[in-house]
Amino acid sequence: MSAQEQYQVSERPYYRPVGEEVELFSAAYAARMPVMLKGPTGCGKSRFVEYMAWHLGRPLITVACNEDMTASDLVGRYLLDASGTRWQDGPLTAAARIGAICYLDEVVEARQDTTVVIHPLTDHRRTLPLDKKGELVVAHPDFQLVISYNPGYQNLMKDLKQSTKQRFGALDFHYPAAAVEAEVVAHEGGIELAVAEKLVQVAHRSRNLKGHGLDEGISTRLLVYAASLIAKGIAPQAACAMTLVRPITDDPDMRETLDAAVATYF
Repeated sequence: MSAQEQYQVSERPYYRPVGEEVELFSAAYAARMPVMLKGPTGCGKSRFVEYMAWHLGRPLITVACNEDMTASDLVGRYLLDASGTRWQDGPLTAAARIGAICYLDEVVEARQDTTVVIHPLTDHRRTLPLDKKGELVVAHPDFQLVISYNPGYQNLMKDLKQSTKQRFGALDFHYPAAAVEAEVVAHEGGIELAVAEKLVQVAHRSRNLKGHGLDEGISTRLLVYAASLIAKGIAPQAACAMTLVRPITDDPDMRETLDAAVATYF
């Protein structure tokens, strides 16, 4: 199996467009413009990238960024084996070589000295210096870089530098309108639309509490989790407690408030 085949998205992922994001991303890809996706957790950013990779027929290499990630984790390093040392490409280098879409998920979690390595790939140069190997990788003509992060969590210590932000076009993502979100939850969770609509109403209650006891409201991802349990025969209130309430808060008063919201609809 070739590297391209390994990372190809073979089956069409379910994604429900909510605006012009498919057309905008397609145009950005045609221009090989780096793209930044901004939005709350669990609102569909990763699914959108997966869908676009399928839509454009390009391989997709995804990197879940974290604070311990080094530049070597992205570009590659020398490894020891029985025959001596060998170079192992990192995911960013592999994507640049084969012309994949490289998706750096929650890039703001990575250290700023790590994110700087993407700069040469995001301007007219479209190159990646491998200093340890003494090689300059020229990106494949089909390569594109996509990053995402949640602006709701940004602070002075965890935000992208302006020198990084201004290398990207940006798309804002939000939770879909209630009718669209219910459609997504019903499809992904395998439940009736009427039940999905109730779950979405619970989520809207929680999102109104953001900044008033909750750091973040209930995400579409969590609604799909709840729907999946309900589809397996779990009582709605028990499913909601496990997937919607308990994961997002440990505060007894806030849990009681959210449990009451669940009881209102179920």
